[in-house]
Amino acid sequence: MLLRSAIKRFVRRPRIPDPRRPFSSSVIDSITTSIRPFPDYSPKKPSIRDSDLVHRVTTALKQRRSEPLHRVLSPFASRFRSDHLIWVLPHLRSDLAPVVSLLRWYRSRKNLIPTEAQAIAAHIAVASGHRGTARHLLCEGLASHKHFVEQVVYTYKYWCSDPSVFDLLFWAALEIDRIDEARNLFSHLVSYGIVVSVDVCNALLARLPVDDMLCVFVQFPVSGVQWNAKSYNIIIHGLCSIGKVGEAHRILLEMEEKGSVSPDVVSYSTLIDGYCCVGELQKAMELFDDMTTKGLKPNSFTYNSIITLLCKNGKVVEAERVLLGMVNHGVTPDTVVYTTMINGFCKNGNLPAVYRLVGEMKKSGLVPDAMTYTALIYGLSRSGKMAEAEQVFQEMLCKGLNPDEVTYTSLVDGYCKKGNMKDAFRLHNEMLQMGLIPNVVTYTALSDGLCKQGEVEAANELLHEMCAMGLELNLCTYNSLINGLCKSGNIDQAVKTMVDMEAAGISPDAYSYTTLMDAYCKAGEMDRAHSLLREMLDKGIQPSVVTFNVLMNGFCASGMLEDGKRLLGWMVEKNILPNATTYNSLMKQYCIDKNMKATTEIYRGMGAQGVMPDENTYNILIRGHCKARNMKEACYFHSELVKRGFHLRDSSYNALIKGLVRKKRLLEARKLFEEMRAVGLVADREIYNIFIDLNYGEGNVELTLELCDEALEKWHVESKTNETSKHGL
Repeated sequence: MLLRSAIKRFVRRPRIPDPRRPFSSSVIDSITTSIRPFPDYSPKKPSIRDSDLVHRVTTALKQRRSEPLHRVLSPFASRFRSDHLIWVLPHLRSDLAPVVSLLRWYRSRKNLIPTEAQAIAAHIAVASGHRGTARHLLCEGLASHKHFVEQVVYTYKYWCSDPSVFDLLFWAALEIDRIDEARNLFSHLVSYGIVVSVDVCNALLARLPVDDMLCVFVQFPVSGVQWNAKSYNIIIHGLCSIGKVGEAHRILLEMEEKGSVSPDVVSYSTLIDGYCCVGELQKAMELFDDMTTKGLKPNSFTYNSIITLLCKNGKVVEAERVLLGMVNHGVTPDTVVYTTMINGFCKNGNLPAVYRLVGEMKKSGLVPDAMTYTALIYGLSRSGKMAEAEQVFQEMLCKGLNPDEVTYTSLVDGYCKKGNMKDAFRLHNEMLQMGLIPNVVTYTALSDGLCKQGEVEAANELLHEMCAMGLELNLCTYNSLINGLCKSGNIDQAVKTMVDMEAAGISPDAYSYTTLMDAYCKAGEMDRAHSLLREMLDKGIQPSVVTFNVLMNGFCASGMLEDGKRLLGWMVEKNILPNATTYNSLMKQYCIDKNMKATTEIYRGMGAQGVMPDENTYNILIRGHCKARNMKEACYFHSELVKRGFHLRDSSYNALIKGLVRKKRLLEARKLFEEMRAVGLVADREIYNIFIDLNYGEGNVELTLELCDEALEKWHVESKTNETSKHGL
């Protein structure tokens, strides 16, 4: 059997029973071959004097109406013993209310109800049909008395004879976390011929570690338990929770093979979620198709598992297709599904899609929860839209929703990236006032913001504060610090930080090295940058394409084009696929040098490697060919750019227009000039002068004056901007 083989892999050695614990023998060993009868019980007889007191107490309880209980029973308090309590109970067994009142009164005087009386009261509650009261009494008994289970068994035959009391006792043991006692109770009851219901057995399964769960799942049916679909679902969930999704899948297949218990929507949905949690989308989709083929309708949880994985992998468009399929199949998305989608689009930076989904959500009558608002705030902050993020945050507070550390950290990070450290620290302090503890991500964002503003000492103080709070610097924190130091031009301190990082037992990654390489490249220290690449390779750290692009850009900016070409050749040789940025760096520099032959060679090599040109590629080629006065090639690349849906930069417009004017292709030049104005890009002065003269010569005075005003306005604004920058304001 698959379950038996699973047990061999998962189950630990059985626990050695504790002889001091009642019913402490192991589950299987304690099952006897013959059923023994329940003990014969009868309470001891009261004396004549005691009988009189019992009669008077019973009468007082039955005749009591609105008078307080302590006043009714006060005449008997000094003589009332635990025996009297047990003798009174048979006279009240048809009416639970006075039984409970009597117990409460007795406890107020003696602090503890006798074990036997507690067990009898629970039996009376079961016999009266008050299962909630019975369960409460059983929980109290288990928590207060060491041998309470023995008393429930001992008094069972006389007081109740309803086996459901043992279901309730089992539940009670689980509720107060007496798991071992519940398992021992199961085996003890089997010896009396009592098998508790599958529902309470399921409750036990759900509370066990996976290895014990599998053991019980095989052992209990020996005693007569017949597992149902919920039981199998608990096993499937348990295996999935520890990443053993393949084992869980085999359990589902066993259900189908046996046929006695068929998998339901929960079985499939749990397994689909398990595969999604380990990133196995294809297997999850195969199961999804399988369950629909069998006539089982996926629910919101099923769809959300798949949507979550797609969003996690950045495939939000595919996730939205799943969402559409969900709606088309009559499954209404809930807040969780919408929040997952919103979070996915926020991480992708697609805010229009986010706003659309929020609108759909509200239209469906769904109320955004704290997680939805947090996802929105994260997306807006990540996109630098801090005014909108703050507005959503205030709306969240107005609706009575409590922001958590993630909400605040999203805002803090957004303000830090904007360089608004005042608001970032305001929110940090607000977090502390709210009783929320800033996490490593919060401090990393603040540290990064301070470093980028050159406040390295303040950043270090903040990190010391973080360590004092018991938080440990992680890779992201160190990388943020290194990045901030590099941005502020303090490369030596950044190198020292990386040494400290390694001393703390945290290994630098490709990002750490790439950040330092970028700083060295911008400083023109190419030898140091190149040596860092060798160090990375020696340590077995795989450089990313960004690493090579940083180095390539450094070579090109330093005029070391041959080194750049060698780097490109080495990447191709080592099967490290360059991207468009890699090629663009080389082409840009060759274009600056008017070496269009070399530029064309690089462009062809790019195509040979299957790398698609991007918008920057086309703009570089257009400017380069215009500069080299190759207008035929420049116009060809312009048409390719338009065909692919890309846009010209202002420098490319300027280059094309000037080139066309030189070639006397004034109609095309005029068309590009008007297009440039329409999209809000500013042409340079030479081009304005060209078209002012051209229109004036054509007698078009109105347009000439319009262009003069426009030129004065645009170049006046630019002059003011340049003057401001010049004075450092």
